[in-house]
Amino acid sequence: MSSDIGSLTHIDESGAARMVDVSEKDVGARTATATGRVLLAPEAVAVLRSGDVPKGDALGVARIAGIMGAKRTPDLVPLCHPIALHGVKVELTIVDAGVEISARVKTADRTGVEMEALTAVAVAGLALIDMIKAVDPGAVITDVKVEEKTGGKTGRWTRPDAG
Repeated sequence: MSSDIGSLTHIDESGAARMVDVSEKDVGARTATATGRVLLAPEAVAVLRSGDVPKGDALGVARIAGIMGAKRTPDLVPLCHPIALHGVKVELTIVDAGVEISARVKTADRTGVEMEALTAVAVAGLALIDMIKAVDPGAVITDVKVEEKTGGKTGRWTRPDAG
């Protein structure tokens, strides 16, 4: 543990985890975009492209799961604030290596939505794996990361390696 506990926002003076008090922050528009990938065997990619997934609409189920995941983030990530989400868009794109997932989350609140965007991507990936596991039990979720965030005191941030 760092000797400068006072600089850690989610640690109190005794070193215990705490939820940050955001009541004094300004309400403002905030967004976050996160991405990730589900790596699949060529056979699974072919099944997704043909629409012949044994369990049904894998991409549709994953899209809805991602939206639901964003909405449930404070239930899953212990120190996240419950905030009103004003928009969640989850996109899944089939590529040769599997499926690329992108989630964009919007709010007008006192804290950002990076965790909600990350959770949307991760949960969409999990749902996709559940839908395709009979075809590809070796599917892997990878590269889940925030690409961009806007709003708040720090303003806009974009991943330096983003295209």
